[in-house]
Amino acid sequence: MAHGLARIDWQAPWLAPYRAAGQPLAQQVMAGASCAEALNSCAAMPVRFVPQAALPGGMAYEQYIFEQRGVPTRDGLHDFFNGIIWQHFPLAKQRLNQLQAAQIAADGVQAVRGPVRDAITVFDENAALLRAPDAVWEALVARDWRRLFIELRPLWAQASLLLFGHALLEKLVSPRKPITAQSGLLRRCPGVPPAAGRCASRIILRPVNQMATGDGDFPRPRLDFHHPALTICAIGPRVTGCCRRKA
Repeated sequence: MAHGLARIDWQAPWLAPYRAAGQPLAQQVMAGASCAEALNSCAAMPVRFVPQAALPGGMAYEQYIFEQRGVPTRDGLHDFFNGIIWQHFPLAKQRLNQLQAAQIAADGVQAVRGPVRDAITVFDENAALLRAPDAVWEALVARDWRRLFIELRPLWAQASLLLFGHALLEKLVSPRKPITAQSGLLRRCPGVPPAAGRCASRIILRPVNQMATGDGDFPRPRLDFHHPALTICAIGPRVTGCCRRKA
């Protein structure tokens, strides 16, 4: 079974960064491979993908990844896109897992995750990273819509948006207006020169949507997006083409 992967429109503009590597992997799954098997056919990563059944009962998913370097993977869009993000941003994903594991070690597995783990999870699942001039970002945070979309319109030519959240990518298989994302600002790490075949970026978690403010008429977790642990400097190889890394 293809587990919904046949519904992915690889020509969608938001999938452009992932198309070269992701489409051949989706074809493997549609030909009969499990998602874990297809993802494991890629070049070496800091983790391997294992069947969901490998996760022991009562053990936190994030703790298993940290201790075993294996990602329990179900067949379906959600975990497939999770693997694609692991493939493209292995050090960022590894850092997010380290932060989760540190919180589990400190507090144990509770009935609810708590503000730090909530924030890490929301970012991991639903982040969209904006690279834009500072004036654009400042207007977005201030919700100054006239300045953002009219006065600063020429600056949008310098902006780009990268979808990081794998649940966000899953939702966009069936695009619809109510889909929202948690926005983060993407900047190059200070003092780290760009190198061929490497990406250096500082991900600053500064959400601008309702989840940050608690606005709206349904309950939301209280999220501390400005916790020091949530500034992530990710420096790692950029994947180009299926299962290949840029030399």
